[in-house]
Order: sequence, then structure tokens, then C-alpha cells
Amino acid sequence: MGDGIMGRGIIAYGAYVPYWRLDRSKITAVMGSGGGRGHRAVASYDEDTTTMGVEAARNALRGSELVPDSVLFSTANPAYMDKTNAAAIHAALDLPQSSWAVDVGGAPRSSEAAWALAAANRGANLAVASDLRTGRPTSGDEASGGDGAAAYVFGDDSVSPVLCEWLGGAVATAEFTDRYRQPGDAFSRIWEERFGEQVYLPLANDAIERALGDANVSLDDIDKIAIVGLHARAVRSLSRVAGDKLVTDLTGEVGNTGTAHPAIVLASILDEADPNETVLLVHLADGATVDVLRTTDAIADHTPFASVRSQIDRGNDALDYNKYLTWRGFLDREPPRRPDPQRPGAPPAFRSEDWKYAFVGSRDRSSGAIHMPPMRVSMEGGAVDDMERIRMADIPATIATFTVDRLAFSLSPPVVAVVIDYDGGGRFQAEMTDVDPDEVRIGDRVEMTFRRLYSAEGIHNYFWKARPAAS
Repeated sequence: MGDGIMGRGIIAYGAYVPYWRLDRSKITAVMGSGGGRGHRAVASYDEDTTTMGVEAARNALRGSELVPDSVLFSTANPAYMDKTNAAAIHAALDLPQSSWAVDVGGAPRSSEAAWALAAANRGANLAVASDLRTGRPTSGDEASGGDGAAAYVFGDDSVSPVLCEWLGGAVATAEFTDRYRQPGDAFSRIWEERFGEQVYLPLANDAIERALGDANVSLDDIDKIAIVGLHARAVRSLSRVAGDKLVTDLTGEVGNTGTAHPAIVLASILDEADPNETVLLVHLADGATVDVLRTTDAIADHTPFASVRSQIDRGNDALDYNKYLTWRGFLDREPPRRPDPQRPGAPPAFRSEDWKYAFVGSRDRSSGAIHMPPMRVSMEGGAVDDMERIRMADIPATIATFTVDRLAFSLSPPVVAVVIDYDGGGRFQAEMTDVDPDEVRIGDRVEMTFRRLYSAEGIHNYFWKARPAAS
């Protein structure tokens, strides 16, 4: 990453693993081929790389006073081209207008650039990596891929205690055809694996040797080694150098999340790390990038808001393969008999950005009444223009009543609509997600999550939904 990050490091981090899992054996059961053992994480029908990036960033920032000076977003599967996806993440996090938001994307290796920029720039900078991996049905990419995101805030001790510092690293780059996907393609194409293995291994071994020298450590000084990359054969071959220091790359439980995978695996390591542990992180993508990191004493006082392991354990493997194909757009099924949704208008969306993206309501200063959406006139007492902003995204709530709508338009019917009461006041009607309609009950606890309501005429309509609260 370069000398520019010396004295700086990771001051906050968070990962996001979607709720749904696809048991790989279900692919074989339906198609007669493909599949395998284990599970892959699946982004729901209302998720994309932007919404997952928001959730990872929320997990990183939850409970802290950090206000990032920039948002650097990396993905190989952007929700938009020719439009900055990081701007939606910036808006959903309710960051000030002065914060810089930019995409650093195009390929899995792009996440490394986002990290380097976030680490080198002054202040507190948020680097978000997110990916949604698809593959042709029955392909190895379909079974081995996974969806997820991770977010890291880089800064120095003047901003917040550094949890993990960078000791050194090295990169090796080569131009060769490994995997490739043209704009508009739904899946990647892959060259014969033996060729990629022959190219990757010398590059990785060279980068590891130089990284250890740059950090002034030996392989014996390393406590944990993580080796990740989309070229599974090369990763397996290189893993022999790690011996018993090799940590799981989570592909059996989550799948390979591409752009986000190095960050998710590192987050799982940091979740359970002790002070002064040294980590060697190797990422194979169009070459090799090796980072040597060391946790600080501050890691002992850090408790992740939602650890990677807790999110894996919470996953639901009831997703069937046909529904997965529908969510990914490979199976076009008959929709509910309701009119197709209309595209949202740009001017009203801009005027209501605080509400639509940041989920900010208004609270009457005199009576304390909370209004969702925000209002100028209080429903209690009638005070006019005497309101303060109140962000509701992180406030838990309770279901007051609900209905199951089997006719409303959805890629995953039926739609569960709930009326929820927020702790401390405020009532709102929301759509539920990540839930079995038969298990919804009055009194259930819920939390908010940033999702895509629908897409129409090329515009994604982002807003907030409710989901069952983590126990």
C-alpha cells in the first residue's frame, strides 16, 4: 500500500453477510450437475452491491462518533454505470455534503486501490468493498461464488484508537487472461485453470518474499495467514506455504465474494484477534498483493457490532434453487397481477434525500412527537417549523400489526407489510424482508435495513425496510 500509510491504520471495520444461503447440493438436485458441498451466501432479491455496502458500513460505524471524510467504494458488479454508486452509500450514512464519495471499481483487485487511498489520505476515510457473484447455471462460479461486503475506516490515533496497523507489503502485477467479463455480461468467462495456476504461483511467492522483507519479519513471525482469490486452484496450491497458520477463507460457508473477499476474511480474523498478532494477507487477482498487518492493544477493547461468525450462523439455508435463479435474473417467472412499478422521479427523490436515503424523521421540540416522514406541523400541539432532525435507521422497533399481501408486485412474493413502533416514539409502515411470512408475529422485534424496493426503467428505488432483529 505504500509508505504513505505509516502511523495510520484500521480504526473501525465491519462486514455484511446476507441472510440467505443456497445449499450447493440443491443445484445438483435440480439440474443434475454442478453444485457441491457447503453453502454460498446469497443477496436477497432486494439487495445489490450498493445496499450490501451500506450495511457493512453501518456495522463498521455503529456505536462510534466517527464521521468519515470520504467514501471509497469498490465492486466488480456495480448497480449503476456512468453514475457514482458511492453517492448512495454516502447519503444512506447521512454524511455531510463536504465528504468525498467516489467509486474505485471494475475488477476484484480494485478493492486494494480503495484501501490504499483510504489509508493514505488524511482524516478518517471509509473504504467499502462489495460484490455479488453470479455464474452460468451449473458452473463452478455459480456454486463457489458468494455475496457480501466489508467496510474499513482508516485513520490515526488522533481520530480513534488504531486497531490494526500496516507493517509492510508488496505487489506483483502481470497481464494475462484469467477471468474476464465484458460490460453487460451476466457472468465471467474463465481460462483453463492450469494456466492460471502456473502464472499466479511465481507472482505470489515473489510478492510474499518482498512483503516479508518490507515488514522486516520472517514467515516464522507470522501468527495467521490468509490466502484468498477467485482462482481456487492457485489459492489451494499457495496455501501449502502457510502450514498450520492458514485461516479459513470461508468459501465453504459463504462462498468467494470476489472484490469483498479479502476484507471479509480479514474482518473474521480481527473479530477474534488478540493484541499484537501478525497477519499475512495474500490476495490473488491479476497478480498478487501481500500485506503484513499487526493488531494493537486497542483490539482487546473492541467488540464488533455484528461479527462475521454471528452473521454466518444466523443464515437461513431454506432458499430453493429456482428462487435463487429468479432473484439473479436467470429465470423469468410470471409476476403478480398488479401494474408494473413506475420509475421514481429524480426531483422529488432529491428533495427528500434526508428521508429517502438517510431515514431522517422530525421531532417536535416542544412535545417530543416524532414524525415519519418528517413534517413541518406537529401532530401533537400543532407547532409549526419547530422540528429537529432525528435519524431512525439505527433505532429498533416492535411490530404493532402486519398484513401479508399476495398480489403486490415483488420478485419474491408475498409482500409482508408491517406497522412498527420505534423505541422512544415514532410509528411507521414498512415492508419486511429476510423473513418467512408464516413466522411474523405482533410483538416481534425488528431493525431497519437499506434495500432496493424495485428497479424501473433503469432507476433503482432505494429505501429502508424492516427485518427481524438479530437475537
